[in-house]
Amino acid sequence: MKTPPSRTLFLSGMDVKLYPDPESASIAAAMLIEQVIVDARAKRGKAVLGLATGSTPRRVYAHLVARHRAGELSFRDVSTYNLDEYYPIAANDPLSYHTYMYDNLFKFIDLAPERAHLLDGTISEGLAGAHAGLFERSIEADGGLDAQLLGIGRNGHIGFNEPSDLTPEAAIKLGTRLVELHPTTRSDAAAEFGSVERVIPRALTLGIATILSARSIIMLATGPHKAEAVAGALLGPATAQLPASLLSYAAARTTWLIDHAAARGLE
Repeated sequence: MKTPPSRTLFLSGMDVKLYPDPESASIAAAMLIEQVIVDARAKRGKAVLGLATGSTPRRVYAHLVARHRAGELSFRDVSTYNLDEYYPIAANDPLSYHTYMYDNLFKFIDLAPERAHLLDGTISEGLAGAHAGLFERSIEADGGLDAQLLGIGRNGHIGFNEPSDLTPEAAIKLGTRLVELHPTTRSDAAAEFGSVERVIPRALTLGIATILSARSIIMLATGPHKAEAVAGALLGPATAQLPASLLSYAAARTTWLIDHAAARGLE
């Protein structure tokens, strides 16, 4: 059941909705995605979704699966494009985002397998640039992203667009590419991999330019460990040192859904 936001703010030109807990924020994100599917299907006969991974979206996918099982939501005529993938990694590796998406969403819904697009962690390094370009052209050929679901890293990353010394103007032009993971990102993944040393140090990621081009951007942030990054992104200047702050360049199309723990720096 949907819980209305306890408070709505307008920060850096963006709608920011606060929820009492991660569950209610996740339900709100799932309902926004469902509405995007319904509206895009009515307008264009199909919907194109950009999907995220990690711990934050799991509840979102669980709610979408529940809606599908109840017969209320179909993923026919939906295409999906994932934000990122570790590199190098095999699709069937338990730690790959291919496996994550299959285990958390794809195996439970009626999404056609050929409509689920993920970056290939087995592509040779020499072909990584061409693969990234092809991924972006596939999104363009599909009509662009109707919605992009995002989480925020503890260091403010979106996808695996990590903090950098680029100017904001240069950062918002970044395309899909192979990147080195930031030490904070590797530290946060240590539990999943078993140790920091075992975390795969590189990844393929959708570029900030493609993220910002989505017709709707849904940022979901939950937990006290995200509070500092959330406050910096919403209250500070747009800077490539905090990539989530660059969402202000698409402010009119961006909605933040935040639980109270992640919003404590906004009070």
